[in-house]
Amino acid sequence: MKKLWNIMVVDDEEVMRESLAAWLREDGYTVDTAESGLEAIDKTNRKDYAIYFIDLKMPGGRDGIETMMEIRKVRPEASIIIVTAYATVDTAITAMKEGAQEYIVKPCNPEEISLLVSRIIKIKNLQRENSILRKKLTKQYSFCDIISKNPKMVEIFGLIKEVASLRSTVMIQGESGTGKELIARAIHFSGDRAAKPFVGVSCAALTESLLESELFGHEKGSFTGATGQKKGKFEIAEGGTIFLDEIGDISPKLQMSLLRILQERNFYRVGGTDQIDVDVRVIAATNRDLEQAVKEGRFRDDLFYRLNVINIHLPALRDRKEDIPLLVHNFIEHLGPELGKDVQDITEGGMKVLLNHQWPGNVRELENAVERAIVTCRSKVLTEEDFTFLIAHQEEKKQWEVPANLTLDEIENQAITVTLRRTHGNIKEASSILGVDRSTLYDRIKRYNLPRN
Repeated sequence: MKKLWNIMVVDDEEVMRESLAAWLREDGYTVDTAESGLEAIDKTNRKDYAIYFIDLKMPGGRDGIETMMEIRKVRPEASIIIVTAYATVDTAITAMKEGAQEYIVKPCNPEEISLLVSRIIKIKNLQRENSILRKKLTKQYSFCDIISKNPKMVEIFGLIKEVASLRSTVMIQGESGTGKELIARAIHFSGDRAAKPFVGVSCAALTESLLESELFGHEKGSFTGATGQKKGKFEIAEGGTIFLDEIGDISPKLQMSLLRILQERNFYRVGGTDQIDVDVRVIAATNRDLEQAVKEGRFRDDLFYRLNVINIHLPALRDRKEDIPLLVHNFIEHLGPELGKDVQDITEGGMKVLLNHQWPGNVRELENAVERAIVTCRSKVLTEEDFTFLIAHQEEKKQWEVPANLTLDEIENQAITVTLRRTHGNIKEASSILGVDRSTLYDRIKRYNLPRN
């Protein structure tokens, strides 16, 4: 494993530089040297080094701290040890504050150097193994950029594979932020329309007239401002898929127009007289209860049945909390580099805060929370302190009130039933949440004659 980790020694004193490099080479490491900060930075741009030994006092315009700061811009994951013959509390604090992992004093002891490097590389090997395992785990539970090991979501993945190449319309229902568009894209790109366009339209973002023009296009002069012919989203999506988000918000007039397309597979542009035939698969999504809207006469029943041929109901994040660790680690892996922050993990305490939150905004809210924490954190690991904005929210929540007119046994029965349902019958997980050992939980299940899931 030593060959995997390159080391650089940076010191303007040749004797010190070559001695330290020789000790490390005797231990089997690949070691390069630099006699100035500028040379070290130049070599860093051309080669990846895992560990740096940098002298604090160096001539030539860049001292050890400045050199370290420049190197960290290129290699944020590198471990940097500052070496000095002039040890003071102030310089030690400055070095550690700016990102040094260790601070050692000349003359260096070869045995201490060996132990220090061995310890750092042991940690790096563990980090690499954890990263590999995490990526394997994410891949195992990933489907078309959707990550989940929740049984309900796994069923949805299976359904997507079954219907992907069908022409049937799909209705995706779920709360805001659950990933309805991701599911729509997964259906499109898993089927035989994948090479054709995927076109999304937010039905809640436009007025009736603008949405009509957006969907069906218009002819020149059909209304004020129509200075030319315009193709609508249905024409643009020819051969592919059109995703109608928040379909429950469209007006009765547009409901009728959409019903015609689903029945006849053709339409007219606004102000047009030429019939336009289309081959487009329609996937609709909503966070509303459309069945209730049909009962109340706010949504056409014939359109609802046309759209609801295949129904996918996405569970809220609070009902699949086993996915939170997978999602969080995936967000850290992707958001860190995008934001220019070297954040690699999250502590147990930090994860506990996320698991305790109810996530009314679902996966979108979780991603935003992780992004906010990455932006404001000051270390490579997210802690519970980085999620104080969530902790404050949790503390403000209304305290749970004991249901009226229930006996203690009835309350216990309800608590166990709800927990078993949320953990899908996982006794170990349920007993941990309830704070009892497994034998006690088995006893209560038997006493109340409860189903396991």
